[in-house]
Amino acid sequence: MEKSFQKTLDQLNKSAKLLKLDDEIIKKLSTPQNILTKELVISGDKKFEAFRVQHNNTRGPFKGGIRYHPDADLDEIETLALLMAIKCAVVDIPMGGGKGGVKVNPKELSIEELEELSRAWIKAFKDNIGPNVDVPAPDVYTNSQIMDWMADEYGKLTDKYEPAIITGKSIDKGGSEGRDIATAQGAFYILEELIEKLNLKPKETTVVIQGFGNAGFNMANLVYEAGFKLIGFSDSKGSIFDLKNGGMNPEKVMESKKEQGQIHSCYCLGTVCDCENYESLSNEKLLEIETDILIPAALENQITEENADKIKAKIIIEIANGAVTPKATEILHKKNILVIPDVLANAGGVTVSYFEWLQNINDEKWPLEKVLTQLKDIMVKAFNNTWLIGENYNTDLRTAAFILALGRIVDAMENK
Repeated sequence: MEKSFQKTLDQLNKSAKLLKLDDEIIKKLSTPQNILTKELVISGDKKFEAFRVQHNNTRGPFKGGIRYHPDADLDEIETLALLMAIKCAVVDIPMGGGKGGVKVNPKELSIEELEELSRAWIKAFKDNIGPNVDVPAPDVYTNSQIMDWMADEYGKLTDKYEPAIITGKSIDKGGSEGRDIATAQGAFYILEELIEKLNLKPKETTVVIQGFGNAGFNMANLVYEAGFKLIGFSDSKGSIFDLKNGGMNPEKVMESKKEQGQIHSCYCLGTVCDCENYESLSNEKLLEIETDILIPAALENQITEENADKIKAKIIIEIANGAVTPKATEILHKKNILVIPDVLANAGGVTVSYFEWLQNINDEKWPLEKVLTQLKDIMVKAFNNTWLIGENYNTDLRTAAFILALGRIVDAMENK
């Protein structure tokens, strides 16, 4: 099976050729600046492999999350570091691309061991990070508590607490308002621009959301409040599909999920449940539902060249990293299915992380209204720039986003 980093390099090369970049520049854009691996030891004898890949810092400090996952490996981390460099350039924030991880199942650790592991990561990589060098953040199975521990440990090791060392912290430790909803909010601002451009009416537009975690659930609420008809949801264990396309309230689906332990095939309003007009579908079938908009907000590699021909949605908004593969994007483009790629669609998260870093650097505290206003300006501008490039080059929006990002990175390289 082709490695994910190679797939991303293929996409980079496709866009670089359209920009007519020379081979030397392409090689620099394709090659991580630093690949760091360490062994973390906690509780005496438990050992874990840890990574930090720093892809490109031409436009500013490396930026990217740290994930705790049993399947974390260098190929995945290299891929995500490159995509972070692209993502930051797409939304034009002055940061580069990085990514970190630990090969661990955090669910198997106690709270004390989780804290020990988090502090061990900082001890291992402290000489490679810093507010103006590399600024980590949360990612899969990491959160604000873990970031707080890491920031505290960095302060102990350097004899100075610097909140700008890491983003995604809790509010009282220097975190930013709006960070918890940033990914969904950024994607929603793009959706608002898109429906205006395509003359779609929310009340007549159906939406299916795969994934009911933080980003998926927040996006569902925003879409519901705007009047769209939500006809399908899924989590890792179950799904619900509205057979009559009447639309569902995500808060009610979440209430039922909390009671049942998973998304259930019955739609319940209080104690009254309708199990006749709703059904549960496999994850595969949910992706193939006829709908106006499909929002993958769960895992990578959900739409590939194997199932792209079966997709019936008219628009895909890729909130999850790598949910639609580059080859699948090409197939969908030929079918006139519009894909808003992850490097644009989910860039609200890193944008508000940048806002947090900026607030910490300048010793400021922005109200939520300012965070959201600035986020909307950035996301709308990035969407319109990407759309224009897509039209000018007659290409899909993933390729267009890479063209936009690579152009900015190359400009910075030439002016450095």
